[in-house]
Amino acid sequence: MSDITIRNLRDDLSFGALVTGLDWSNIEDETTRQSLRDTFAERGLIVFKDMEPSARMQVAVSKVFGPLKDHPTKTTPRDKETGEEAQGVIDMHYRPDPENPEAGEGLVEYKGEVLARYSPWHFDHCYNDELNYAGVLRAPINAPTGGRTGFMDGVELYRQFPQALRDKLEGKNVIYTLDTRLSKMKYGVNFKPLTENSGNIALLKEVAIFPRAMHPAVWERETGEKVLHFGPWMAVALAHHEDAEGDALLNEVAHEMNRLGEGTTAYWHDWLPTDMVIWDNHRMLHAVEGCSARYERQTLRTTIKGDYGLGYFEDGKKIGEVYREVA
Repeated sequence: MSDITIRNLRDDLSFGALVTGLDWSNIEDETTRQSLRDTFAERGLIVFKDMEPSARMQVAVSKVFGPLKDHPTKTTPRDKETGEEAQGVIDMHYRPDPENPEAGEGLVEYKGEVLARYSPWHFDHCYNDELNYAGVLRAPINAPTGGRTGFMDGVELYRQFPQALRDKLEGKNVIYTLDTRLSKMKYGVNFKPLTENSGNIALLKEVAIFPRAMHPAVWERETGEKVLHFGPWMAVALAHHEDAEGDALLNEVAHEMNRLGEGTTAYWHDWLPTDMVIWDNHRMLHAVEGCSARYERQTLRTTIKGDYGLGYFEDGKKIGEVYREVA
């Protein structure tokens, strides 16, 4: 059995770890698994290098940290290659139109360039009453340039955020909806939406039945660390402040996050097909810088169960009740 090597992802980051040497010879060893879980709890993000680039390995890595969870929406594309044991593996695949790549789906203009697969800062399942504990991502198909995934740790973000803004967020909930259209984003918008996704018609049917979800802008871990956990994408209002003042606050916070995300506060991962990344969805925010609309890009995400217990639907319903009512 070979040993794994664990070190800090970067010396100037307070979060993130880099793991090498994980393979089929040691992934079932409980000492190795516990070491990975302990590292993850402390650092919030692990980049695995030189991994077997397979769905089977992605599922095995995911199950080190917990059971898999299906995605809460029906319209999100699932990966059809991984089989039933990989329930909930979602397939985010952009295929350009070779005749007219700048007429593709979900395109934005950012800093003068037309980009595909651009995603602003967010946390997964913000529109749901329950979050997932973590996500595991790999990228089998990458653009030759661009397409990096960014990660910001909410613990470090809280430390670095201007105190005046931080104080205004303490004790506040943010309202989120399932509407993922970038053209409807309200806060911190620094791009121009160009085209919508064809799946939006089906998505909007789900948007119509989903209650609004509430999540705290700041929460405290069992370790006593405070986490700034606001995702500008899919946020629609500040709870009990659905007015110009509330919107102005969230917009200012979002633009400050954009500023910090372009500096050393964030880690931006440049993908290889043999990389896998897991992040703690309760404390980390992530984003995708996008890539040229000329290039194909595919990422596959595994979702891991485990809620932090602080979110809720506005009307008190659970997700199962929502879907049963329209079945």
